[in-house]
Amino acid sequence: MDTLSVADALNSAMWVIVLSSMPILLVAMGVGLIVGIIQTATSIQEQTLAFIPKMLAVIFSLVLFGPWMFSLVGDMAIRLFTNMYRYVG
Repeated sequence: MDTLSVADALNSAMWVIVLSSMPILLVAMGVGLIVGIIQTATSIQEQTLAFIPKMLAVIFSLVLFGPWMFSLVGDMAIRLFTNMYRYVG
């Protein structure tokens, strides 16, 4: 087992996690910010009002970015399984 190759695999796995979750998090944050500004401007302080637009935006962004995210994760899994002999004694 090569310690450097395991560290490289963990490093690339962390980057895949960050890259694949970033579009969904940015969309949810942007929609939450916009809804929060609208709620503040109109003085409507309903808790459930922010939930529905965020949920719809996350579903839409999953449909939009989903194939890219799943191909990124799939490529990482293929790399890990093809190089398994490096990580296991």
